Amino acid sequence: MAVTYELIKTCRQTGARLGRLHTPHGVIDTPTFMPVGTQATVKGMSPEELKDLGAQIILSNTYHLFLRPGHELVKEAGGLHRFMNWDRPILTDSGGFQVFSLSEMRKITEEGVAFRSHINGDKMSLTPESATHVQNALGADIMMAFDECPPFPADYEYVKQSTERTSRWAERCLRAHQRPGDQALFGIVQGGMHKDLRKKSAKDLTSLDFPGYSIGGLSVGEPKALMYEVLEETVPLLPGSKPRYLMGVGSPDALIEGSIRGIDMFDCVLPTRIARNGTLMTSQGRMVVRNAKYTGDFGPLDPECSCYACRSYSRAYIRHLVKADEMFGLRLTTIHNLHFLVNLMHEVRQAIREDRLADFRDQFFEKYGMAENESGF
Repeated sequence: MAVTYELIKTCRQTGARLGRLHTPHGVIDTPTFMPVGTQATVKGMSPEELKDLGAQIILSNTYHLFLRPGHELVKEAGGLHRFMNWDRPILTDSGGFQVFSLSEMRKITEEGVAFRSHINGDKMSLTPESATHVQNALGADIMMAFDECPPFPADYEYVKQSTERTSRWAERCLRAHQRPGDQALFGIVQGGMHKDLRKKSAKDLTSLDFPGYSIGGLSVGEPKALMYEVLEETVPLLPGSKPRYLMGVGSPDALIEGSIRGIDMFDCVLPTRIARNGTLMTSQGRMVVRNAKYTGDFGPLDPECSCYACRSYSRAYIRHLVKADEMFGLRLTTIHNLHFLVNLMHEVRQAIREDRLADFRDQFFEKYGMAENESGF
């Protein structure tokens, strides 16, 4: 298979997994956080800067690249890796979440989804087959099966029908997959907040023997405690010999709690999105650097951080840049937040290796100034 999972160690204190994900473009240490490069770029960051802060894999978005510049152009350029000058692993999502979240006018049928582009209103469509072929053209190491992500809250019958259709779509994606030798296609477990639907979805997808499994439909507005409850029910239903990916989760507390519950991969736009508003993740908790109290503060963003922004610039300077809408200020806050999460996962892996992840969680939460399940973001 194009992608394989190697289990290195299980934490005796929590059951969390330390592993390696082997891909055509390199090995990924897990659990890992994947920065999101929606438009074939992580906003404000160069590939070299991402490597410097330790990013092992990035995510790009099928929906956005399908609309522009178009998957055929990316294919002509030699695929996403060459197009964006990134020689490490790439994951592409299916585009399903964006179709449902960005397109006001859409129609779901058994065939797929008809929608209007959020850019110019053009009528478009994605089906399991076309979403798979678009991702084949993009050339990512890991692809996602086309699915529907039900909203929260949602009627049980609606979620049931949606989840059953997602399973049928997953089978069609597998049949349409043209490059299984160098691209791994992951199935996505849905089912909303309903344990029986999660169980049925996991059973359907594991019967298709995907090389990896994603858990979708969480972090969509439900309480954190409910998300963790669903994870605890769902993860044991997935094969231990394959990677588990929790989609759209990126707050520090959720990365730690998700790792404790057996998740190997995470992604989220949170660190880059809040960075553009001058909001930072630090070892002492959430910081809004544009606040007036940092006007004359010449210390680093986080005294315990070794990122480029913290090594080189003061809170006062970065506040000035952010307040003045200077691009460099937003780049510095982005560098810091991504470094913070990438480094957090490094610390999580070390804690698993030393059988102390529960202790690490408690110490982190206390220092971060948060009660359990309250991330501050």
